[in-house]
Amino acid sequence: MTTPIVLPWPLQSLLEAVARAVLQPGDQPHIDFSRPIGEAGLVSPDSVSWRVFKNPLSLFIGGVAAVIMELAEPHVRTGVWEHTSFRLNPIRRLHSTGLAAMVIIYGSRTTAEAMIARVRRIHDRVAGVTSSGETYHANDPDLLNWVQATAAYGFVQAYHVYVQQLSASERDRYYAEGVPAARLFGATGAPGSEAELEALFHATAGRLQRSAIVFEFLAIIRSAPILPLPLRPAQRLLVAAAVDLVPDWMQAQLGLTGYGLRRWEAEAVRQAGALADRLVIETSPAVQACRRMRLPADYLYVHRSAVGARP
Repeated sequence: MTTPIVLPWPLQSLLEAVARAVLQPGDQPHIDFSRPIGEAGLVSPDSVSWRVFKNPLSLFIGGVAAVIMELAEPHVRTGVWEHTSFRLNPIRRLHSTGLAAMVIIYGSRTTAEAMIARVRRIHDRVAGVTSSGETYHANDPDLLNWVQATAAYGFVQAYHVYVQQLSASERDRYYAEGVPAARLFGATGAPGSEAELEALFHATAGRLQRSAIVFEFLAIIRSAPILPLPLRPAQRLLVAAAVDLVPDWMQAQLGLTGYGLRRWEAEAVRQAGALADRLVIETSPAVQACRRMRLPADYLYVHRSAVGARP
């Protein structure tokens, strides 16, 4: 069982301001995760997913790892690089992607389904040709399966490695919890267990390619003013932590071997991740969602047995 932390007022106020800037930036539509009262979401409060997604540090690391892996697939890479604002406005793109993840996990079902429908309409217009002359479409189920799988892997692996180890059954539960939302997106073959994830990785390995775009993405993420100024020096460390999450065979395939953390750096990230997991942030989607479901604000911080009890 973990013990929640509420910091003294000045530090807690700063933390809340940072959370609002990162999770609910002013240039994004405001989502009230605390409404409608009592309306369930796509994922239940006693899920592994609610526990994993409450940690802002592992979300950042896992999100970067997921994008690295997405960009390894040439069709996905071309669609992301040519049809999104990643190169020109990486911060806004990261904010919108992170907000979407929060809505899927913590939003009410009505809010989540409406957002997914909007994303699908956007994807309907995204199509093109790769540099090798192959056509692609953003709503291709195979591409959606890869995007969903890499995102799911990045987030859970970041929590498992840098915050708190999860059992094999907990990790399988986590993947299964993501399948209903993935199907709404059109990812009909999204993995529902770790074994299914490994099978998808194996089936896709032959399509993955080394690309300068992966290194361009990493350079952007290292230098963009994503974190608040006092935390900016740690940003490069968190990006290296994300590289380390990419499976070794994929790192070698992408030319990323040696771009990860040194041992003492990995321990520093783990210490920070464990601390972040105990900080109760009243304005975070996780706490707002607990309020919507009439649960205490610290529910996810002291009810570990409740989310880990199922076989």
